[in-house]
Amino acid sequence: MTPQRKFWTLVASAAAILAVTMGIRQSMGLFLSPLNTSTGLGIVTISFAMAVAQFTWGAVQPLFGMLADRVGSFMVIVLGTLMLAIGLAITPFMSSGFGLMFAVGILTAVGAGAGSFSILIGAAAQRLPADRRSTAAGFINAGGSLGQFIFAPITQALISSFNWVVAIFALAATSLTTILLALPLREKTGVAEKRAATQADGITLGEQLRISFKDRSYLCLNVGFFACGFHIAFLVTHLPGEVNLCGLSASVGATSLAIIGLANVFGSIVAGWLGQTKRMKMILFWMYASRALAVAIYLIAPKTEVTFYIFAAVLGFTWLSTVPPTAGLIGKLFGPRYLATLFGFALLSHQIGGFFGAWLGGIAFVKTGSYEWMWYADIVLASIAALVNLPIRETHPKLSVTIN
Repeated sequence: MTPQRKFWTLVASAAAILAVTMGIRQSMGLFLSPLNTSTGLGIVTISFAMAVAQFTWGAVQPLFGMLADRVGSFMVIVLGTLMLAIGLAITPFMSSGFGLMFAVGILTAVGAGAGSFSILIGAAAQRLPADRRSTAAGFINAGGSLGQFIFAPITQALISSFNWVVAIFALAATSLTTILLALPLREKTGVAEKRAATQADGITLGEQLRISFKDRSYLCLNVGFFACGFHIAFLVTHLPGEVNLCGLSASVGATSLAIIGLANVFGSIVAGWLGQTKRMKMILFWMYASRALAVAIYLIAPKTEVTFYIFAAVLGFTWLSTVPPTAGLIGKLFGPRYLATLFGFALLSHQIGGFFGAWLGGIAFVKTGSYEWMWYADIVLASIAALVNLPIRETHPKLSVTIN
């Protein structure tokens, strides 16, 4: 297989898997209202289950990253796919808060985590040369956003045309396709071990973790990613509710989520491309700063369909475009050997923020009847995320090429 064909085979496989797992995850907020109507559990209880899902998805990232570094990404994806499908399929049978938390907050989230960024970008990074990793990460990340663009309106259409149970069963069946999509990521026995030995340079995972968590740049990345997770989880869980508060139809919320996904397809590719020639920390700075500005403008704008669509497009461009530069910076700082694990810990930080974004959004709505204070918190955190990326140590890509 030629290097070019190998590149696109790996990228297409990983992007397609992420399209399915992220498309399903980012559409779960559409079930909040139907679940509440069906079970009577209340917005806070359901929001908490979805908040647990945000945290669980992040918590398993480093664990699955470690497992993928040992047994390969294919086996991890197969295991996760089965858990994701089962979790979705049993959700309609859960009538208690504990049951919903188990199905949505744990089983579904763990399954989706096995087919997510740390596993897929890590698998590609270990198989590709350094100068192709940023571009690969951008295209893989774009796959996740394309999944959101596809899944959100289809899921809403199924809920509206049939009911939420039919919709969630359809998602469960669709999730099984990731096993076939993962076939190009299989490796012959011993290949992964041989590559790992070549890339490790004598350092163990424990030693690498100790080095990383003492590194100020790595810690700054984690702080910024925390704010990113808060922002995304709040919006993906409660944007449909915000649309409803403004007296608009549910289709506006679903369309807004789809627009976010479509815009991020372009944003992810641009971020990956820019990472080859620009400092990634500056890419992150401008992304987070633009979010703070976009939310501030939204708060003073009239709440119409057009406002939501423009807001979705602006936020969508940076939605998960933070992933390629974040993963790229970790690769620059510590190399590709343990990228799946180290990026997994960054995603854990992201999803701790996601937990608070989803959960506090529900509490804010019940206590105040609006999401106003959540928007203010989002502006503050986005501003902090922008500033905390500035001290990160990073050699300019052009200078790196000259030195090499």
